Amino acid sequence: MVGKTASKPSRARSRSDSISWIGKVELLSFALLLSGVFVFLCLAHYVGLGEVHELDRRILLLFRSAADTADPLGPEWFEELVRDFTALGGHAALTFLTLAVAGGLALAKKGRTALALVAAIAGGFALSLGLKALFERARPDLVPHGAFVATSSFPSAHSMLSMATYLTLGAVLARVQSARIFKVYVVALVGILTLLIGLSRIYLGLHWPSDVVAGWSAGVVWAMAVWLVTRKFQHQGTIEPEPVEQDAGGT
Repeated sequence: MVGKTASKPSRARSRSDSISWIGKVELLSFALLLSGVFVFLCLAHYVGLGEVHELDRRILLLFRSAADTADPLGPEWFEELVRDFTALGGHAALTFLTLAVAGGLALAKKGRTALALVAAIAGGFALSLGLKALFERARPDLVPHGAFVATSSFPSAHSMLSMATYLTLGAVLARVQSARIFKVYVVALVGILTLLIGLSRIYLGLHWPSDVVAGWSAGVVWAMAVWLVTRKFQHQGTIEPEPVEQDAGGT
């Protein structure tokens, strides 16, 4: 009886800590959203004025041999490895992963969350195409392209969509797992992967560096907006709630 009585304050403290943690995450998400908007608008402004072209050119050439700009730095196997990373940000890979995760959520009887996920990722794809059509920036012409491209350059769709998609997928996976350390782990993996995908676009000569940074910024904005809206829907009961947060030890 005493043990049961003693456990109630412990559970209350755990719930209070969870609410405090979620509040901090929501505040951080909103700050990231505003920061992403600011960075993207600044880059769009300076790209439009042509004031970042020289910096873009210098950074792009850092990834190339000084003797032959057609030759990326490193051996051939490294160049192939970079192509593998850039493929992880392609439409086919992102679409497959989105549908795979959505299918898993549906099997777990979280159909509304699955529908929200698909709608969020589809919205990110549409936004990327709209921004490219709006700015119509030419692709880099200093070096040969290391892969096929068919759209304009600003912002980088691979950078934007990989950031938006993997962050959103990571948030969904973190939402169905209560251990806090798992959530941090997922976000860290997403950050590393999207960083590598963006850098691969510069290395292969497919994008100016400012395209990639703008893509990352737009992707963060979209992912954070989706996460905040999803939280609101969860509070309203429109989307299935996530499990109660646990500490690093999973207790």
